[in-house]
Amino acid sequence: MIMANTHETSMGKDLPNGAGAAAILAAGIGCATLGVLALLGDAFTGIKNFLNFYNPTGPLSGVTILTIVVWLAAWFVLAKKWDGQDVALSRVSTVAFVLLAVGLFLTFPPGMDLLQGK
Repeated sequence: MIMANTHETSMGKDLPNGAGAAAILAAGIGCATLGVLALLGDAFTGIKNFLNFYNPTGPLSGVTILTIVVWLAAWFVLAKKWDGQDVALSRVSTVAFVLLAVGLFLTFPPGMDLLQGK
């Protein structure tokens, strides 16, 4: 007879969701950061030049590198803050999906052009 393994903590309660919520929210923050940096790099010459870390890829190199730094920093800070805690996962997920939508809108050329008045 095959039985599924189920794991419970010693008290029979669910595990805290803070670490998972931190990862979800950090992903949303990273998506929004990518969109904002892409828009700023496209709209302003000074920022475009600042984000040009590697000439063959242009400002995309700085956009992606800074986005990864922000994403990892957000994940680290939130994971430390919410470690071992229960957070409102539905609210965190809603905020993360809104940030994801912002990031998608800002990296979609018609959305970026709309905001720049092109």
